[in-house]
Amino acid sequence: MASFNDIFDQYSWEDTSKSIYSKTSVDVERALLTSKRTLEDFKALISPAAAPYLEQMAQISQALTLKRFGKVIQMYVPLYLSNECNNICTYCGFSYDNKVRRKTLSPMEIMQEVAAIKEMGYDHVLLVTGEANQTVHTDYFKKVLELIRPHFAHISMEVQPLDLGDYEELRPYGLNTVLVYQETYHQEDYKKHHPKGKKSNFNYRLETPDRLGQAGIHKMGLGVLIGLEDWRTDSFFTALHLNYLEKKYWQSKYSISFPRLRPFSGGLEPKVAMSDRELVQLICAYRLFNEEVELSISTRESNAFRDNVIKLGITSMSAGSKTNPGGYAVAPQSLEQFEISDERSATEIDEMIAAQGYEAVWKDWDNSLV
Repeated sequence: MASFNDIFDQYSWEDTSKSIYSKTSVDVERALLTSKRTLEDFKALISPAAAPYLEQMAQISQALTLKRFGKVIQMYVPLYLSNECNNICTYCGFSYDNKVRRKTLSPMEIMQEVAAIKEMGYDHVLLVTGEANQTVHTDYFKKVLELIRPHFAHISMEVQPLDLGDYEELRPYGLNTVLVYQETYHQEDYKKHHPKGKKSNFNYRLETPDRLGQAGIHKMGLGVLIGLEDWRTDSFFTALHLNYLEKKYWQSKYSISFPRLRPFSGGLEPKVAMSDRELVQLICAYRLFNEEVELSISTRESNAFRDNVIKLGITSMSAGSKTNPGGYAVAPQSLEQFEISDERSATEIDEMIAAQGYEAVWKDWDNSLV
């Protein structure tokens, strides 16, 4: 069966990059005036030429988001199950070559974390692990899903890419959403950032959303790690991937996340810095390109930034997050995957959202409707 790889192979990173950076104000104005925007329009909206048009982009983005999603922000929280990992990645605190204490939560510890998360008010949880097939594998995930399913309306997962059969096995256990970030679509530099481990297989990772679509997963999350490579070119390839998936697996829903490279134990400096203004430009460009896609912002970003983007296109956010296994109740001091920036509690974020005239929704109602 054909996959996104077939489309991806038709594009050159260098040619795509040149095309984005050659866009002019005429291209941007054309993209702003049309109602059905193409991938070429998206290139214009993420190009340097669009920077002076940010106010117009923000206004259109806000209007489109209100029309489709209303004044609602979906709340989720990550639950880190394990920091064990067999991959070497240049940017991650869980990398195999980091000599740190490893931990995988037991069933009893998971329930302690669940109790703490429920106390915060959450009904939507994101399960996160490192990529260690011998420890955190399909059977482990089945046990975890079985354990926590009675406690959450919506369960998402961000773990290693799995085979089609694994996703088909996990779906009946209550798995609603799977996030799988390509990290970067720059194939050559991908190898530099992932020199060892199963994650070094670029094509296997690239085909993961195809396997998710074939398995009938309710929602898929895409994204790149902003800062590894040129964010504009990487974002175009993410939009290309989204476009392909929506047409082929139209029954599934989609979300985009915007993780910017954050400090961790061992620290990789971003190759390309992205300003807050540029991140707003990217968020608005996605909304103008696609009215249906959910746009998510995590606690990697600062308090002020998160407060300001609520009205500009974001539809979901986390709060009170811990990025280490057992971080809520069991082992608060264990190794974090990355440092968070917005350390406010879920209650404080709820109050901030309400102060802006929006409502924080703690349950994903979609699951009860399908």
